[in-house]
Amino acid sequence: MKTFTLPGTDLTVPNVVLGLMRIQEKTDEEVRTLVKTARDAGISFFDHADVYGSALHGCETRFAEAMQLTSSEREQIVLQTKAGIVREGPYFDYSYEHLVESVEGSLEALGTDYIDILLLHRPDALVEPDEVARAFDDLSTSGKVRAFGVSNHTPGQIELLRRSVTQPLVANQLQLSVTHAPLVAQGVAANMQGLDQSISRDSGTLDYCRLHDITVQAWSPFQAGFFNGVFLGSPDYPELNAVIDRLATKYDVPAIAIATAWITRHPAQMQVVLGTTNPERVAGAALGSDVPLTRAEWYEMFRTAGYTVP
Repeated sequence: MKTFTLPGTDLTVPNVVLGLMRIQEKTDEEVRTLVKTARDAGISFFDHADVYGSALHGCETRFAEAMQLTSSEREQIVLQTKAGIVREGPYFDYSYEHLVESVEGSLEALGTDYIDILLLHRPDALVEPDEVARAFDDLSTSGKVRAFGVSNHTPGQIELLRRSVTQPLVANQLQLSVTHAPLVAQGVAANMQGLDQSISRDSGTLDYCRLHDITVQAWSPFQAGFFNGVFLGSPDYPELNAVIDRLATKYDVPAIAIATAWITRHPAQMQVVLGTTNPERVAGAALGSDVPLTRAEWYEMFRTAGYTVP
């Protein structure tokens, strides 16, 4: 498993993360098996959010109940959580009160004294950057949160926050897979009139993050689109899957590892956030961390996923 120092922090992190949004109904043993499989594969970074689960902080609570981490075990892992979504609305709330209350709830649910990284979950159109800055300052000064970031944010939204927030924004969690890659695809086909792919929909988010040492965390790395099924083995992507299967044989890894490798091969040094609760898939996906796809192989996957390479 490849690791790196997360820019803006002193954390050594793996480039594959285990997301825990689907563990609410899992037994203690199932959660422990899932986490142990991840740890054995080199994954020491676990992603949560206050809204994950059937109740507020449900998956965070389930994780803590199952794991019963000692203080030394807690120090060996990175816990990231997110705040800002009010699910019952639905709406978004980046007010000082909501952010602080959410973190207090996450600390209690996770049974820990500190959160390693807190992300603002989805952009709040009514955001007041000074309110966010005040929350971040209090959470940082008190030691309750050690680092901060965002999720699903554009460069303009990040710049607006950076005008007030003094802490570095160390991560931006964004949807990315080989079949859902507008972050990458627009730049490849820029300046091509009449091609939908050439239209900029995110104002160069990936390049912006690279320029500002913000680590991109790729969520739904195996989804064909927005929660409409995976591309692996899908009859909708026969050419792509033929390439993936061939590369899986070449590198002696499962197909899911090749899907991971397409993201980790990118020089932006992104993290892949796994959402599966299947231990076998976690172990298989983690193997992609070390697969050295060539440029030709990376672009072949990109082309057969449906994108244009001029």
